Amino acid sequence: MNSQTLPKRGGLWKNFLWLAIFVLILIVSGNISGVDIPRFVTNAGQMTIIIQKMAHPDWSYVSIIIKPILETLQMAIIGTTIGALFAFPFSLFAARNIVHNKWVTGIFRFILNIIRTIPDLMLAALFVAIVGIGPVAGVISLAVFTFGMISKLFFESIETIDDGPIEAITASGGSRLDIIRYAVLPQVTSHFLSYLLYAFEINVRASTVLGYIGAGGIGIYLQRSLSQFRYDQTSIIVIAIFAVVLVIDTISNKLRERLI
Repeated sequence: MNSQTLPKRGGLWKNFLWLAIFVLILIVSGNISGVDIPRFVTNAGQMTIIIQKMAHPDWSYVSIIIKPILETLQMAIIGTTIGALFAFPFSLFAARNIVHNKWVTGIFRFILNIIRTIPDLMLAALFVAIVGIGPVAGVISLAVFTFGMISKLFFESIETIDDGPIEAITASGGSRLDIIRYAVLPQVTSHFLSYLLYAFEINVRASTVLGYIGAGGIGIYLQRSLSQFRYDQTSIIVIAIFAVVLVIDTISNKLRERLI
């Protein structure tokens, strides 16, 4: 057997060493952050009690949560659409094969990095303080979050396209708009739509959590049921969210399969 194909000696000990370092870091991090695993194990019975209460859902609560569920979907649709509409032109300025000035692309990417470092919950809390409790704060938060995420995916997708059509249109005297229309869009449209569906899936889940802090949607009712210890109502909300997410994931996966 060729000696080059033989495993290196000491490789197993290195793996054990890295594993030991990882476990040590995990233990130290747990001690610093105050994570009490034994306490979690001893209080596991409390989780059993909550699950038992949720096992008897209050089905009369279904009629009450239909409207907030629809509001949650509307928030996700509007927020995703607004964010994507702003993300597309912004991503063109961040793509280095479209804009060759490194200062311009650097500024746009720096702005994206700032936006992407702000968590969606912090955005929701900020806009709730600005515009008040309700779906408007949730829509704006989802739009900003979608803008930051999709813009990065968009410009990275643009930078991976074939440069041949761009060079051909440039050589024939085409304008920037001609390049975008005839060279960029035909190559990235399917990717853009796939990213848009992916962002919508995330926003449906995120809008539930955003509503929990007052940004509208079903999250407000989830927070209310938990604070009142009405786990039978919480169970209905969880079932409804699961059903909606399952339907959206199924439809989204089918659409992405057709796009690819």
